[in-house]
Amino acid sequence: MKRYFEFAGRTRTLLVAFVATAAFLFLVFPNLPINGEMLDVKPGYSYDEAMASMEEYGPDGRTTYAWGSILLDTLFPLVYVTFFAGLIYRFRLTERTWWLAFLPVGAGIWDLMENVQITAMLIGYPDIGPAQVASASAFTTVKGYIGPVYQILGIGLLLVALVRRAVNRIRSGGD
Repeated sequence: MKRYFEFAGRTRTLLVAFVATAAFLFLVFPNLPINGEMLDVKPGYSYDEAMASMEEYGPDGRTTYAWGSILLDTLFPLVYVTFFAGLIYRFRLTERTWWLAFLPVGAGIWDLMENVQITAMLIGYPDIGPAQVASASAFTTVKGYIGPVYQILGIGLLLVALVRRAVNRIRSGGD
């Protein structure tokens, strides 16, 4: 895994992963023609809310969402995990803290498990039980708590590195 983290921490890899992450968030997912808000982006949902969303999507929306979940929402964790694992690994404060790059990897795996559950509900509609919805919603809720942890860590480490760089330039006479 260390080799993957080294690859992810390269400048070019970070830039490509950042652009891909932004493209998914701002161009791809918001423009999927599913006729409603994706369950993935909600903080959680009840059985009634999930069923109402499934109905709102309609047959075409459910099919589009299911394919999007299988294809696009499998690629998306790969790019955001690469971006944040790369940030955390590259800008770690000490060599001994390299293992923190595993945080986004764990989150990506969790996200994939959430995607499997949501896809199963989309395919199985209307034969969805409350336990299935509760499980999927729990994965969505936990994902919502995990995300800010590695995101703040990655961006925080980047900011620390930028501040250190600026201080070093000032100390060396602005070269």
